[in-house]
Amino acid sequence: MEGGDAFEDVLAANEEYARRFALAGLSGRPARGLAVVTCIDTRIEPLAQLGLSPGDAKILRNAGGRVDLEVLKTLLVAHRLLGVTRVVVVGHTDCRMGVESEDELHSELERHGSPATHSLSFAVGAGLEATVRRDVLRVRAFPYLDGLVAGGFIYDVETGLLSRVC
Repeated sequence: MEGGDAFEDVLAANEEYARRFALAGLSGRPARGLAVVTCIDTRIEPLAQLGLSPGDAKILRNAGGRVDLEVLKTLLVAHRLLGVTRVVVVGHTDCRMGVESEDELHSELERHGSPATHSLSFAVGAGLEATVRRDVLRVRAFPYLDGLVAGGFIYDVETGLLSRVC
C-alpha cells in the first residue's frame, strides 16, 4: 500500500465490527471447557467446524498446529486458571508444514528470502497422523497438565470432516 497506511483496511473493518459488537460481558472462561490447538491455515474455521460459538473455547493457532513449549505453557494457564478441562489437537490435510524433513522446510524458507533458519526447529517430517499423535502425547506427558483430557484429530480441508486419530 504505497503512500497509505498498510492497516487502513483493518482499522475500517474494525470500526464496522465495533458498531455491531455483541460480545461485551462474555466470560474469559470457555463455556465448554475446551481448548483447540490448530494451524494458521486460512481454510480452518475452528469455531464453525466444531459447532462452537464465541466464548465456548480457547483457540491456539500456529504454523502446523504444533504443540510446542509455548502451547504447553498456554494450556497450563488455560487449564489451571481459566477452566479448560479438555483439548483437541487438530492437524489438517494439505498443510504447508507437511514437508518430509526440517532441512526441506529450511531450504524452502531460504528460497523464499528468509535468512538461514537452521537454528529453529519446526518439528516436521513425521507425517500428519504421527505428528498429531506425538503432539497429543506431549500434552498428556506434560507434568503440569494432569487432569487435562487430550484428543487428536485430522481435519480434511476438502470435505470439512474431522476424523479422530487418538
